[in-house]
Amino acid sequence: MNETFDIWRLLAGLGIFLFGMHLLEDSVKALSGRAFRRVISQYTKGRLRAIGSGVFVTGVVQSSSAVSLMVLAFVGAGILSMENAIAVMMGSNIGTTFTAWVVAFLGFKVSIDSFAFPFLAVAGISLAFSEPGSKPFNLCRFLIGFGFLFLGLNYMKVSVEGFSQSFDLTVFKDYGLWLFLLVGAFLTALMQSSSATIAIILTALNSHLITFDMGAAMVIGANIGTTVTVMLGSLGKGVRAKKIVGVSHLLFNLVTGVIAFVGIGLLVRLVGVFIDTASNSVMGLALFHTFFNILGVIIFFPFIGLLGRGLMRVFPHRRTILTVYLDRTPVEVVDAAAASLTREIGHLLEECQLYNLRILEIDEKQVFDHVLPFESSLGKKLRLDDLYANIKLLHAEIFAYYAKLQAQKLEEAEVHKLERLVFASRNIMNSIKNFKGISGDFEEFDSSENSYLNRQYSSFRSRLFDLYHELGNIGDLENEEDKYRRLLKIFIHIEEEDKKFIAETMKAVAESEIEEMEIASLLLVNRLFTQSCRLQVFGLKDLLLSPEQIAEFDRALDMKEMIEEEQAKDAKENHDEAGE
Repeated sequence: MNETFDIWRLLAGLGIFLFGMHLLEDSVKALSGRAFRRVISQYTKGRLRAIGSGVFVTGVVQSSSAVSLMVLAFVGAGILSMENAIAVMMGSNIGTTFTAWVVAFLGFKVSIDSFAFPFLAVAGISLAFSEPGSKPFNLCRFLIGFGFLFLGLNYMKVSVEGFSQSFDLTVFKDYGLWLFLLVGAFLTALMQSSSATIAIILTALNSHLITFDMGAAMVIGANIGTTVTVMLGSLGKGVRAKKIVGVSHLLFNLVTGVIAFVGIGLLVRLVGVFIDTASNSVMGLALFHTFFNILGVIIFFPFIGLLGRGLMRVFPHRRTILTVYLDRTPVEVVDAAAASLTREIGHLLEECQLYNLRILEIDEKQVFDHVLPFESSLGKKLRLDDLYANIKLLHAEIFAYYAKLQAQKLEEAEVHKLERLVFASRNIMNSIKNFKGISGDFEEFDSSENSYLNRQYSSFRSRLFDLYHELGNIGDLENEEDKYRRLLKIFIHIEEEDKKFIAETMKAVAESEIEEMEIASLLLVNRLFTQSCRLQVFGLKDLLLSPEQIAEFDRALDMKEMIEEEQAKDAKENHDEAGE
């Protein structure tokens, strides 16, 4: 290897360039992330508008991968239709060529000393006086990223200038252009950035390390390599539409790449009509990059719908049945449907209890004597995130079934009963949301070096375990009055545990066992934990008790609150009199 080739300067330049791209992308998303998401979600109603949105957002964000992953997220959420998503990603291929134009215009025509350094100097100094997360802070990061982009490019240029003078291109002529196609694809897949690959190609072309045809082949390869990020984003158990969009992006880039590679000579001559590639090869390659991506959009545009429908057949919809009772019962038989709805909500409660037990790492076998339906149907243990997702879907199916029941001819008593059932379902779902929100706090309490927090974590586990044992025993009671009394007793016990916890926490504060931030966390966790327990009792109340017992239960709670308020008032008056 020629000693004038500084490999470390080249790699340092590449690293600085990639870091600049990261800063640019990150700061632009922080400054206008919501605006770009709004463009993707709202301004994509037609295919042409969808393509235009893809071009615009990718051109500004300078990352087709970031836009593609954003599109996948919107498809997964059902906000963006599949055909329009495909159109957006086609447009993003055109938008990503903006980087090549910026580098071609500025990177090789302007002195880095007079261009990049002022950006870095002003923005770097200003960053020290900006509040992290503020708009000025992110604007400074944007300018620093812009400066690093061209500083890195300059390092790459300098590293190969001397080497290019003694480099003999003829050694690669026998390999053919396909080798450079593969190199471009490999570099992009490796770095997850087609912009970085384009910068390397333009640098090599500017230093005469490669010919224009070689550079064109590498650019085509870079376009194919950029599909790796999107394919990774669409893998796994994701939404079916995400897989379709990911594969469509791969097909679009592959077919466009093959057509461009086969017709590379024709495209190069077409570029030569507008730009003299001999004297201005860098600008010519930027135009080539844009030309063949526009060509791909023109070819695919009439077939977007056909492509989407074809891939839908390749990825058929496989619906996972989460309900145990509802699918078996037609809504037209109202009595049977109401009974099935009641049992399904009971199933929902059990799955929620399983989720909560696993958050606190309690062996569910100590509570349930059977494997619950979600996992028995799959024959394997679900991850917490998957279990939570299934619970949400089950809740949605319960509500949809309830809506269908509402459309039937119902008597007033049946209407009230169904309202109580769906209210029970909502209470149960709100209960699990509380637990999900404090799961991270439980982990902190368990791993904390503070022994008091460790003890409270054990206390929460014990409280939940005892509650679920008590609730499970209610199902064995046959007498309605016994169920009512047991539920009321459980609820009162929950309130007593809440007061006991607060009293213990106050004592720990007085004895300096916990710090201020730990106090806030403990109180918040206890409040949400207690509320979650209450909501599960309320859910069972609406599932198991008669309307008369429900009313009596509510009156008992109201009476209890009134008595406690009077007791608190008397205690305050006694305290005031003692003070006097």
